[in-house]
Amino acid sequence: MLFQIDPRPFQALLDQANAQLAQTQAQLAKTQMDVDRDAPLAKAHAIAQSQLDNDIQANRAAAATVKAAEAQVEQAHLNLDFTNVRSLIDGVVGIAQVQMGNLVNPTTVLTTVSRINPIKAYFSITEQEYLHYAERINAEAQKERPSNGPPFDLILADGSVYPLKGFGLLTNRQVDVSTGSIQVVCSFPNPQSYLRPGQFGRLRAAADMRHGALLVPQKAVSELQGSYQVAVVGLDNKVSIRDVKVGNRVGPMWIVESGVKPGELVIIEGLQRVQSGATVKIKQLQAKGE
Repeated sequence: MLFQIDPRPFQALLDQANAQLAQTQAQLAKTQMDVDRDAPLAKAHAIAQSQLDNDIQANRAAAATVKAAEAQVEQAHLNLDFTNVRSLIDGVVGIAQVQMGNLVNPTTVLTTVSRINPIKAYFSITEQEYLHYAERINAEAQKERPSNGPPFDLILADGSVYPLKGFGLLTNRQVDVSTGSIQVVCSFPNPQSYLRPGQFGRLRAAADMRHGALLVPQKAVSELQGSYQVAVVGLDNKVSIRDVKVGNRVGPMWIVESGVKPGELVIIEGLQRVQSGATVKIKQLQAKGE
């Protein structure tokens, strides 16, 4: 129980409803006795049939009045029970919006309770990405927990990675026409209540596994009017500018589907000064720690 509203006015209404119910039950008992008394008299033609008919109608009206009074008692019971404000879910409760002695009504927000274990994280993917994964998403949509979905990492606002893995839960019903994206929900276990509603984070998941992918540093790829190019250095140290087809980005690298071959050298510095056919002096970039 979170709050208690003064129950005295509602207790008084319940008492009044019970008294009204007792009156209607007494009236019903009287009309029933009239019917029981007049039925044999009417059969023996000792009284007019119309008198018995009136008794029967009065009895039916009294029975309906009892039903209405019982409903009033039930409503009064509910209102009295509502004075004990209980949380309908297990979770974390927010700071109270009212204090002792405040006047409240049925629309007053007293506080907010959030179920945070598990906790949901919301993000959006483009319509193109959705179409790529649509078959997998929709095949798992009816399951409580997808069986073959990739695990999600949650990178928090301070750069740390939440230690527990999440999983994709559901996808929204429609694409947002203003952004061309669709919202996806994933779920993270949160047994220590470490995560709270409203937090910001970044999600990371290996949606696809590519074997033997050719990776090129992103700064080696230049974009020109929707096409992508790289500057390749041949065996004679001469530069050739090639059009390439790029795929997804992986960290600082870019997957290249076609246009270059494994082992070829690409230029990553000074691209603005490079022209096709020019001879360059190669200076290999050393990886960090070498």
